[in-house]
Amino acid sequence: MKRLLSLIAACTIALAASGQAQAPQAPPKPGPELKRLAYFVGTWKTEGEDKPGPMGPGGKSTVTDKCEWMSGGFFLLMHSDGTGPMGPIHSLGVLGYDTNSKVYTYHAFDNMGMAISSTGTVTGDTWNWKSEEKVGTTTTSVRVTVKEVSPTLYTFKLEMSQNGGAWTTMSEAKSTKISS
Repeated sequence: MKRLLSLIAACTIALAASGQAQAPQAPPKPGPELKRLAYFVGTWKTEGEDKPGPMGPGGKSTVTDKCEWMSGGFFLLMHSDGTGPMGPIHSLGVLGYDTNSKVYTYHAFDNMGMAISSTGTVTGDTWNWKSEEKVGTTTTSVRVTVKEVSPTLYTFKLEMSQNGGAWTTMSEAKSTKISS
């Protein structure tokens, strides 16, 4: 028993010494993919037209998005407030980048109980986002195309497909940057 305790003590001392000998690691830095999200930083006013369908009645929507970096620069936080065909709109979105899968990520939660998880890619000035959700026997696929028209204007188009059927445009909008 005394020999076992001596061996444990020696291992503990060796581990502590090896930890002190290593230089502390610097905190991670955001990669260039995350810097690409900087386009969205600021306050944007979005005006759009929703089509009637599975997401609710059609009509006009107006939303203000306030986008800012989370401390550390790995995630962009988006607070959205406005009105739409179903009433008030309030949501929190988080944009980031998954280095393992090499895709952008978007997670959002709103005042109507919706939780959205999407992945996206960007080519030039066009962002393509996709998500899929299954409710009962219905699989709903969503794709969103965001086109950067200028540093202060982008367009937005949301399309849906159910159970692999044809894609239907459900919402189109334009967003104008009103402050940086």
